[in-house]
Amino acid sequence: MKKIISLALFLFSAVVFSQDWQPTYAEALACAKQNDRPLILVFSGSDWCAPCIKLDRSIWQSENFKSYSKDNYVLYRADFPRKKNNTLSKELIRQNNQLADKFNPKGHFPLVVILNADEKVLGTTGYKKTTPTAYISLLNASIK
Repeated sequence: MKKIISLALFLFSAVVFSQDWQPTYAEALACAKQNDRPLILVFSGSDWCAPCIKLDRSIWQSENFKSYSKDNYVLYRADFPRKKNNTLSKELIRQNNQLADKFNPKGHFPLVVILNADEKVLGTTGYKKTTPTAYISLLNASIK
């Protein structure tokens, strides 16, 4: 019985504390349209880009951002890892390259692109050494 309760608590905490990043851009875009929310498209080099890693740790993983984004944004990370053990599927690589061609042709990392549900760019930003609350305000300034 203790094992079942422990497992249930673990699964519940994983659901509650998981980040709501969409697995594909198509799903993110559909979710943005369905829920009438802005799409936050993040170009990241998760295993080599120091500012990308700092942005992830200081903003994306913060409880404040997770809580706020859950009800206000749709999130998609277009990741470009370099280490062999972090290689993405061929389909994700192709998808992320197409997104980069369209929204990040200069190849800036990290690049955060705020889009509406029609894929219109509302604003862009990158890593800022700031608080999650201030970063949310920065994102929201592009949306209004």
